[in-house]
Amino acid sequence: MTTFRFAKWLFIVLTVCFAVAPIASAGVGFQPVSPEELKMTSEPQAPGAHAVILYRQVDRDDNIKTPHEDIYFRIKVLSEEGRKYANVEIPFSKGSEEIVSIHARTIRPDGSIADLGSKPFDKELVSGKTRGREMTYLAKTFTLNDVQVGSIIEYYYTKDFYEQGGRGLGILYFNLYGSEWILSNELFTKKARFSLKPYLGEVAEGVYRARFSIRWVDSLPAGAVQPQAGPDNIVRLEVNNIPPFQKEDFMPPVNELTYRVNFVYEAAANPRDQASYWKDFGKQKNAQLEGFVGRRGAMEQAVSQIVSPNDAPEVKLRKLYDRVQQFRNTSFEPQKTEQEQKRANEKSNESVNAEDVWKRGYGNRVELTWLFLGLARAAGFEAYGCWVSDRRISFFSPITMEGRKLDANVVLVKLNGKELYFDPGGAFSPFGLLSWSETSVQGLLLDKDGGTWIRTSLPKASESRIERTGKLKLSETGDLEGKLTVTYVGLEAMYRRQEERNADGVARKKFLEDHVASQTGAASQAELTNQPDWASSETPLVAEFNLKIPGWAANAGKRTVIPAAIFTAAEKGMFEHSTRVNPVYFEYPYQKLDDVTVELPAGWQVSSLPPTQDQDVKAAAYGVKVEASPGTLRLTRKLSIDIMTLKVDVYPALRAFFQAVRNGDAEQVVLQPGEVHASN
Repeated sequence: MTTFRFAKWLFIVLTVCFAVAPIASAGVGFQPVSPEELKMTSEPQAPGAHAVILYRQVDRDDNIKTPHEDIYFRIKVLSEEGRKYANVEIPFSKGSEEIVSIHARTIRPDGSIADLGSKPFDKELVSGKTRGREMTYLAKTFTLNDVQVGSIIEYYYTKDFYEQGGRGLGILYFNLYGSEWILSNELFTKKARFSLKPYLGEVAEGVYRARFSIRWVDSLPAGAVQPQAGPDNIVRLEVNNIPPFQKEDFMPPVNELTYRVNFVYEAAANPRDQASYWKDFGKQKNAQLEGFVGRRGAMEQAVSQIVSPNDAPEVKLRKLYDRVQQFRNTSFEPQKTEQEQKRANEKSNESVNAEDVWKRGYGNRVELTWLFLGLARAAGFEAYGCWVSDRRISFFSPITMEGRKLDANVVLVKLNGKELYFDPGGAFSPFGLLSWSETSVQGLLLDKDGGTWIRTSLPKASESRIERTGKLKLSETGDLEGKLTVTYVGLEAMYRRQEERNADGVARKKFLEDHVASQTGAASQAELTNQPDWASSETPLVAEFNLKIPGWAANAGKRTVIPAAIFTAAEKGMFEHSTRVNPVYFEYPYQKLDDVTVELPAGWQVSSLPPTQDQDVKAAAYGVKVEASPGTLRLTRKLSIDIMTLKVDVYPALRAFFQAVRNGDAEQVVLQPGEVHASN
């Protein structure tokens, strides 16, 4: 499972917690159905809809011992295609959530009842790591009986959450549940009710005690009334006619686009105004950091073992960075049981500091990044610790005053008049390059006065690229075969190394071969022939292949034609729709560069070459060129996307650009076969 698919599945997860035993709770219960609902054949406010949600209810209880949600759906099937909603998948995070007390039934158009048909079972959606943490996402899956056009699908269940809390860098912290109501659904919703029973008690551990208050930030449909807390302290909201949410490729995180209400818990001692909140937060984080960095003398001694006095500043900093990346990074290792940790005699993270990490030779990603900060300072660099936001699931805004969303630590170093950001704790992060989700995000540069807001840099497209060079030979039967070298640079190398860090040689080989084969848009065969460097962060990931594409050339009367470009599959379906609802969002800028030489069969001649394509719209560029010389063709192609986000009103221009890409890729070279081929 790729990092990108894993990130997309994260969008459907509502809460990620640490685990203790779950406790089941009662469901909402079936609701009475009206004759009007049974007779309903369409919804005027959702013309052409295959199904609509008649009623939805979500009741959430944040009791710290038994947190849970009771969830209810009633769906009207309006067309044959709408019958697919009889196949229900309820996503949840294994080890953090559990789906219990499922009840479901079908109400036929005549009002008769069909009980739940299949027994619910767990289906794995995706498994992997995010920020070093093992994550597995499942779906409780079942199919309802006898669903017809005109039927009503009805089901309810309970989602149990786990109590959460933990320690970090020796400082106790508590994060209550990231409570939220997600109002939007892929279906139009006629009516929905939501409630939250907030946790308003105390959390105590040792000398730490805090009382929590509550506020919310919201994105509500037009006409909706702000949620209100009643005398019983339960917050309630009723909403009618919620538009359907349309998913599209290359859109921002779902959390940024859906109607929702997010509830934010905070310590009552924290000030309510934004400036005071972040000042207190920054001071607390800075105190933790300075306590971790520890004694300067220990770091200076460590620096003397890594660098030479005569090293240039950049050389010195690179040596420090490389040394930290040689440490064992426990965040990217398979999770160990408590018994395995004891057998390995590994210390816990409590009361650890940079000197401890240096001496023991391992640490998690947070500790290793702060170790690099300590070494950089000891070496005389102006360096700062920063907590930044991660934009995989949502975009950060200081307005919400949610310190927990600054969840990625990086180091800012001023080198030769430039500000560079570093994340050595991110596995395989190249020098001066952050993980894509940490780029172009807001963060807090820490200092004793509360910190300063910063925005991390966005790498240029040329810093993350895929280069393909090949020497291929076209056979008289139209097959294309030969040597191909693929070089992954920057983030393209980083994520493939992260993806396969715990895989064996066989799995890594298949991973690379499948990627190459998938890019040709044909039934190709790729065999890896070298041993790529999977351990390095700095060097590109270079893979060499024997590539064969059967039937690449096609006969056109007495002539043969071949495409002007080979590796075009990824762009074939991009932005083909004439309309767009959501903004366009690329995770990071990137480039693809192809340079392939094709040897022609003996006696073959080039009849015509396609015109050179050259599109440059500043934020994106594309070019394809075919050059002929005796017996050979040279096919070059370049695609560069140097943007992150585009508004919907710019979509027509982007769509036109990618149409030009597809047109250029579809251009053909016309060849005149030799006498032997022509007589076949």
